[in-house]
Amino acid sequence: MLSWTEGTLYGAGGGLVVEAVVSFGRLHAWQQARHAARTASEVLPRLGAYIDPPADLLAALFRVVLGGVAGWLLHGELAGVFAAVAVGASAPAVLAQMGSATTVTEPLQIGAVPAAPATVPGPPRPGPQAPDQSRGEASP
Repeated sequence: MLSWTEGTLYGAGGGLVVEAVVSFGRLHAWQQARHAARTASEVLPRLGAYIDPPADLLAALFRVVLGGVAGWLLHGELAGVFAAVAVGASAPAVLAQMGSATTVTEPLQIGAVPAAPATVPGPPRPGPQAPDQSRGEASP
């Protein structure tokens, strides 16, 4: 079991690893486009067509923060560094799953009406009896 600081740091590291892989994918796509343009004697594409620094930095920041949050939330369940990095790397999916779980959302709903208990099928119960007219009972 990891401490909350270890879970947070390793989870953030997992988010950082994923962001590095995504950034490498963008750089690789740029490299491939440059090679293709070179062989076709076309204008070489600019790096700015594949990387948008403000948007990419903001996305990277959020990915690292989400990784840290996931590591912090699950630090008691994580048995090692690899598990914390994996949770941080998959943080958006893990946190979305946790947010959609009924065990988490039901208690958070303000003013929610508790679910009705399940009924067990069985023989019908006798209902209220109709007044017996033969004995002179009055109807309601």
